[in-house]
Amino acid sequence: MKAIARGLAGMQPPENLSVTEWAESKRYLSTEASAEPGLWRTSRTPYLRDIMDAFTDPGVRHIVLVAASQVGKTEVINNMIGYIIDQNPGSILFVHPTTIDAREFSKLRIAPMIRDSPALRRKISAPKSRDSGNTLLQKTYPGGILTLCGSNEAHALASKPIRYVFGDERDRWAVSAGTEGDPWELAMARQTTFYNAKAVEVSTPTIRGSSNIAKSFSKGTMERWKSKCPHCGEYHEIQWKNIRYKAKETVVNNERTYTIHDVLWICPSCACTSEESVMKKQPARWEADNPAAYVNGTRSFWLNAFVSPWAGWEDICLKYQNALGDSGKMQVVYNTCFGQLWEDRGSTQDPDTLLGRREVYDAELPEGVLALTAGVDTQDDRMEYEIVGHGHFGETWGIEKGIIMGRPDDPSTWDGLDMMVFDRVLRFKDGLGMKVSMSFIDEGGHFTDWVRQFCRNRVGKKVFCIKGFDGADRPFTSPPKKMKIIIKNRYLGTCWQYQLGVDSGKQIIMDNLRVQAPGPKYCHFPLREDYGAAYFNGLLSEHMVPEGKVRQRWVWKKIQGHERNEPLDCRNYALAAFKVLPINLDAKEIQLRRARGKEVETRTPPPVPKHAPQKKKSGLDRYYDEW
Repeated sequence: MKAIARGLAGMQPPENLSVTEWAESKRYLSTEASAEPGLWRTSRTPYLRDIMDAFTDPGVRHIVLVAASQVGKTEVINNMIGYIIDQNPGSILFVHPTTIDAREFSKLRIAPMIRDSPALRRKISAPKSRDSGNTLLQKTYPGGILTLCGSNEAHALASKPIRYVFGDERDRWAVSAGTEGDPWELAMARQTTFYNAKAVEVSTPTIRGSSNIAKSFSKGTMERWKSKCPHCGEYHEIQWKNIRYKAKETVVNNERTYTIHDVLWICPSCACTSEESVMKKQPARWEADNPAAYVNGTRSFWLNAFVSPWAGWEDICLKYQNALGDSGKMQVVYNTCFGQLWEDRGSTQDPDTLLGRREVYDAELPEGVLALTAGVDTQDDRMEYEIVGHGHFGETWGIEKGIIMGRPDDPSTWDGLDMMVFDRVLRFKDGLGMKVSMSFIDEGGHFTDWVRQFCRNRVGKKVFCIKGFDGADRPFTSPPKKMKIIIKNRYLGTCWQYQLGVDSGKQIIMDNLRVQAPGPKYCHFPLREDYGAAYFNGLLSEHMVPEGKVRQRWVWKKIQGHERNEPLDCRNYALAAFKVLPINLDAKEIQLRRARGKEVETRTPPPVPKHAPQKKKSGLDRYYDEW
């Protein structure tokens, strides 16, 4: 009888509800997926009403939503799927970037929605019942089947007719479903036989020029949510460029933290300012830049987080403030908060611009330098090095770029490095001297074990070998590892090796080169021959480009005509050496001031408990004493 009842339920005519009306009467938010569980309320997110109701508009076949995080875009999809299952059944193909994403969405979003919404629970059998048709990636209901899959699964995208197609996070999809071609086109091709088909694609925007969702948006009505100015009555989209705020900076242990206050929106029409609490209560509406696209059946919408009830303006401004100087973090803010495409990734400074901003140092070491590190790139016939000075808040000075000719297995080559780098004393204008605190030497090439051996002999000078690894997911630095040294089949012992995520280091360098004014993260270069055109061509020898047929990723590639990248590698290794260097720059600054006879304010340290146990130093720890 239950089977007959379920079959008859699938034959019932729809109740002539819009998606919004259905959600407000039958959709219940779950505690796992929502901070506000219970019956759906469109009044909390009024900007979603037109998007959802476009689904039940007979003239609309294709809906595009470009949205920041925390605006409810996932719930838009869930409400549409719930409406289909309960009111207008048909088979659904729901495509995610990967199968893992599809599984997670099913467990964390679809399953709770079915469980907590009685109208859906009655039509989809419990997952534990035998032959229920309710599995993790497939849900059967009267009149259709919901299938979830990854964008690289060609077999799921290229077979069986489907009336409804949904695509989540389109900008993260595979470029091709195996060898079958574009996944979205494959999915859309399955709707050909349905006169009443619907397609919905949703995504956070990513990078300008390679964003699939942005391209789809431009083919639709191109609608933006605009709020009414309480002063002049004009309607405008609340965008980051019209937001103003004040930030209070606090520095503790050489680390900066911020508090945000006085966040205001400036009306582009009248220049009057309004607070967040005022603007979120103002009347608002969708306005289309390309309304003629409605004739073709495509409505497209673009949302940012400034209108979200869950994203406060102060929080957004704080995320921006903390991301300054870090392009990776800044892209996340632009994409997920501002709802904007990122267009700065992979761009570099121009060599001529860097040449033009060189400056005259008044000594080997300019004022502001508090520590020195060196990076050495190993070649078969030479060793190229750069000594870099470091100051507060990531400010750096190029001190010297040089070359020691000779093979890496020749002791005389290393004698030259001792003289020019490891043992050398560089001086300030007043004659005060400073040595390189740590040096990183590339062990790559044909002389790996020789480099390890010579570094082992100089570990007392804080000279360590390194090995670089590509990949955006690798951390810039990691704790050192012991490596064997074997020369001519003879075991000579071990040495310490640091493994570097060189892609992370390159991104830091390019970010810092964009800083235009001396101060935090600014890169100084001397007006000298060793920092000439060849140096800057090498420093800017690589850029980021998209790569990958299955899933697009960004990789560092050499720029044509800039084959010599030793300056970039040397700077990368020197920055990594400073990152792992156990040094307190405040204490170093006090030490230098005292050496120059200047009075320094001192603080009384807290008393040391008597009979405090002393940890015995071993291994690499003993080389870190008194750095």
